[in-house]
Amino acid sequence: MNQKHSTDQTIAVNRKAYHEYVIEERLEAGIVLQGWEVKSLRLGKTQLDQGYVILKHGEAWLLGALITPLATVSTHVTADPQRTRKLLLHYRELTKLIGHVERKGYTLIPLSLYWKNNRVKLQVGLAKGKKAHDKRASEKERDWQRQKQRILKNHF
Repeated sequence: MNQKHSTDQTIAVNRKAYHEYVIEERLEAGIVLQGWEVKSLRLGKTQLDQGYVILKHGEAWLLGALITPLATVSTHVTADPQRTRKLLLHYRELTKLIGHVERKGYTLIPLSLYWKNNRVKLQVGLAKGKKAHDKRASEKERDWQRQKQRILKNHF
């Protein structure tokens, strides 16, 4: 799946993930939410940068992602902004992820949260941590691409 969701509306993107990790593969997962969380997501009150995904008892869980409760909605509910949320994946996808994470040393990172057919979806990345020299190399590459664009823009 490519990074942009053409017909979908992006809610939040974890920009830090692309800096800290090399993303090997991307998966789309459904996410179990409460009503107040959906209303907060409609207003874009969420952050994924501290979030991560764990696999426990054959299920995937999103931890550390922040969904800020709205003052008007959460009056009758005790809202936990960083509660653990269950991810919905197919059995085949889960077994593949478990194999990669347990045997090959990969990490599961939330990449983006978006609407798809009126449902909230989470793009999960199967990733390996970057070393310091990898980060420097990708920064140099990004700077070079920016400089190249500037040169082309000014030249033509």
